[in-house]
Amino acid sequence: MSLSYLLKRLGHILLTMFVVSIAVFSITQVLPGNAAVMILGEFATPDAITALEQQLGLDRSLPVQFASWLGNFLTGDWGTSMSMLRPVRPLILKSLGHSLLLAIPTLVLVSIIAIPLGVMAAVRRGKTSDLIISIVSYLGVSMPEFVTGTLLLVLLARPRLGWFPAGGFEPLSAGLWPALSHLILPVLTLTLILMAHISRQTRSEMVDVLQTDYIRTATLKGLSRRTVLYRHALRNALLPTITVIALDVGYLIGGILVVEEVFAFPGLGRQLIFAIQNRDLPLIQASVLTIALIYALANFAADLLYGYLDRRIQYE
Repeated sequence: MSLSYLLKRLGHILLTMFVVSIAVFSITQVLPGNAAVMILGEFATPDAITALEQQLGLDRSLPVQFASWLGNFLTGDWGTSMSMLRPVRPLILKSLGHSLLLAIPTLVLVSIIAIPLGVMAAVRRGKTSDLIISIVSYLGVSMPEFVTGTLLLVLLARPRLGWFPAGGFEPLSAGLWPALSHLILPVLTLTLILMAHISRQTRSEMVDVLQTDYIRTATLKGLSRRTVLYRHALRNALLPTITVIALDVGYLIGGILVVEEVFAFPGLGRQLIFAIQNRDLPLIQASVLTIALIYALANFAADLLYGYLDRRIQYE
């Protein structure tokens, strides 16, 4: 992989983020209501509203507001939350850290469980194990997030059992088990949901790859079944799966609002909804840009993995 390609891709990411920043800023400006009125209340005097608009810079033209906001954002000043009157960047980083506590274990579990299940289903296509894996996958795909989360709460967080808390969050400073116990159910919910998608995707691609000529050739050469499956077939079958996993990274960071609401987990998605409900413009803008950047970096990482898994892919 050439350095020019890496620089080109990084340039594409910067261009994408610039376009997203324009879209986010424009959309937040057309939201109904006045930010100053939202902060001061509907009974605030016109003089107080005008003074706050001047303080927030809302009386300036939109291009000037955008240039000022983007410049401050790039220098690390993400503004002050209008609803909480606190700097935005620490709020975003704290919520992002909470979301990563769910995303990382989920991605690890999905990768080590769903991909082998997909391979097993493809190798034993039409047999009982394939049927069982397919039924479980269909159930996982068809069940909404709130249904899966609620079922786990009913089954594993009942007061009589007391195995897991019904929701909330505890930092590691509160103890290892209290912190882990609040993560287990939301991670299990997300794993069950994503595992269904990944296993079906892996199975579909493995079935196609196992029927190709080069797999038959590798088998006729006397290579072991394990070598044929995992060194030759799986490397190529994983390419579409990696694309799905890359999209799931962004979903796990900012798109699991339902799961966060069910388990009262303070992640980035829940914070974004709070910001929208309170018309907290700086918090909305920073949250959306953070999620967009994670999506862009996840897809960039997926491209790098493509070249590693399939040597025929050359980035110039």
